[in-house]
Amino acid sequence: MKRIIVGVTGSIACYRACDLVSQLRKESDTQVQVVMTKEAARFVTPLTFQTLSGRKAYADLFEAPEEWDLLHTALSSEADLVVVAPATLNVIGKFANGICDDLLTSVLFATRAPVLIAPAMNPAMYEHPVNQQNVAKLKKLGVQFVGPVHGEVACRQVGMGHIAETEAIVQAIRQELKK
Repeated sequence: MKRIIVGVTGSIACYRACDLVSQLRKESDTQVQVVMTKEAARFVTPLTFQTLSGRKAYADLFEAPEEWDLLHTALSSEADLVVVAPATLNVIGKFANGICDDLLTSVLFATRAPVLIAPAMNPAMYEHPVNQQNVAKLKKLGVQFVGPVHGEVACRQVGMGHIAETEAIVQAIRQELKK
């Protein structure tokens, strides 16, 4: 059984994570655990992800675990892969610069599993030199990226920043799990 944590951040593209979780759960040897930022929960509720994954969706670093164990270490130690889709500039920046202030970033720093990031943001934000430095830094550390792709984003701007298609993310996940 492959255990995948899907991290969901506060991008309008987080609705796409619903399809990703649903598709991953259909794979017979996959267990999906959703970890959300509080901002993501403003777009899509934890109940939606719980229904799609068949497992409780977590969003609070200080939520009491069902069994005694620190939540972020318990989740991260079980993972075969951590996928952040969509990944905002905020979470990419936190991860690249050692900022660990919520459940998702705590899981990212506590895991020994590979990490795959699917960015989604305004093209100007994606292309900003600071974001590009953060992406390069994470890539140098072995973090894998899928996308973004060129397309129209929620603010109606067109450029690099549109989240990769769900099938491309699923394919990247399969590749990572084969390593």
